[in-house]
Amino acid sequence: METNNNSRKEKAVDFLKLVASGSVREGFAQYISDDFTHHNPFFKGDAESIMLAMEENAEQNPDKVFNVKLALEEGDHVAVHSHVKQNAEDLGAAVVHIFRFEGDVVVELWDLGQAVPAESLNKNGMF
Repeated sequence: METNNNSRKEKAVDFLKLVASGSVREGFAQYISDDFTHHNPFFKGDAESIMLAMEENAEQNPDKVFNVKLALEEGDHVAVHSHVKQNAEDLGAAVVHIFRFEGDVVVELWDLGQAVPAESLNKNGMF
């Protein structure tokens, strides 16, 4: 497994950019541990199932737009808040990915999302 000297925050953001751009296997090879688990309730908790789902999504949405709004690092945890759109016209969703690292690799992942509504009572917007 290839590693580099970037911060964990930079590694998490790079992983997300790779998978959003369709380079899913590259992202997994570079940043995901062999002992990886995740907590998305719609897929089994292993690396293979989430990787295949990410590949399928990338194939279905080749024009995905991924913009990081904030990334925070504390100890072995990184949180990345982003705006993900399946294409340029899509309103998208606010998504938070929480990573737990061991050394240079991700061993655990949580993801939370909230769709961007067409109209909002909140004048501040979601971002």
